[in-house]
Amino acid sequence: MSILIDKHTKVMTQGITGKTGQFHTRMCRDYANGKECFVAGVNPNKAGENFEGIPIFGTVKEAKQQTGATASVIYVPPPFAAAAIDEAVDAGLDLVICITEGVPVRDMINTRYRMQGKHTILVGPNCPGVITPEEIKIGIMPGHIHKKGRIGVVSRSGTLTYEAVGQLMELGLGQSTCVGIGGDPVNGMKHIDVMRLFNADPETDAVIMVGEIGGEDEEVCARWIKDNMKKPVVGFIAGVTAPPGKRMGHAGAIISGGKGTAQEKLAVMEECGIKVTRNPAEMGRLLKSVL
Repeated sequence: MSILIDKHTKVMTQGITGKTGQFHTRMCRDYANGKECFVAGVNPNKAGENFEGIPIFGTVKEAKQQTGATASVIYVPPPFAAAAIDEAVDAGLDLVICITEGVPVRDMINTRYRMQGKHTILVGPNCPGVITPEEIKIGIMPGHIHKKGRIGVVSRSGTLTYEAVGQLMELGLGQSTCVGIGGDPVNGMKHIDVMRLFNADPETDAVIMVGEIGGEDEEVCARWIKDNMKKPVVGFIAGVTAPPGKRMGHAGAIISGGKGTAQEKLAVMEECGIKVTRNPAEMGRLLKSVL
C-alpha cells in the first residue's frame, strides 16, 4: 500500500512540451511502472501531437476524458502555473503536483480560495513531488536512490528529502512513500495532511518529518502527532545549523516576532514526543533507533 499514488495512478503532464516538462516526464515514464502511468500531456497549442508516444491534448478536461488520468504534474512557467492548477481542479482531478518554483503569491492565494470545497489534493508548488518507490514517481526526485520499504518521509525541503532517503538506504531501510510538500508560504498539503495519511497507512511503520524555519505548520503538526499518531516520528528543522547571518529555506521561511525559528519548532516537537535531531546527518540513525 502507499499514500497518494501507486502503480495504478494515471498521470498527465501540464507543460509537457517545455524543456523541463519533457526531461522529467521522460525520467518518470522510464521509472518502474511509468510507461503505464504517464498517459497524457497538455498544451493548448500542441493538441493532436505527441511526446515520444504520449498523446498531447488541448485541455486537462479532454486529457482526462480520453485517457482516464486522475493526476497531473505541472511544469508550467511561474506566471501561468496557478492557472494550470485551476484548470486541473476545475476538471475534477484527484491529485495535482505543481513542481514550478516562483509562482506569484497573489496567484496562489486566489487558487487556494478557488479550491475551497473541491476534492482535489494539491502538492506544491515549488516541490520535488511524490514517489512510491518501485511503483511510480511524479516529480523531479532521483528515482534510483529510493527503495520500497516501510518508512514514510514528508519534507518541505527537496534536498533534505533526498538526504533523508540516502541515509535510510545506507541503513537498509526502504520507504513507503516520500512526499515533498514544498516551502512556499501558500501551498497545498501541509505536514499534518501527509501525517494523517501515513498514520492510517498499514504499510508505514515510522515517519521522518523535515521542516523549515518560518510559519507554524510544523508546530501544528507536532500537536496533532501528540494526540493522534500511533507511529514513531523523527524530526529535523532546516535552518537549525545555518551559519550566522545566512538565510535558509524557501520563500515560506519568514520569521516574525521570534516565531517560526528552528529552535522554537524543535522545542515544540520535543514536547510533543517527536524524536528530534539538530544534525541533519543523524536523521536516518535516529529513525532506526526508534523502530
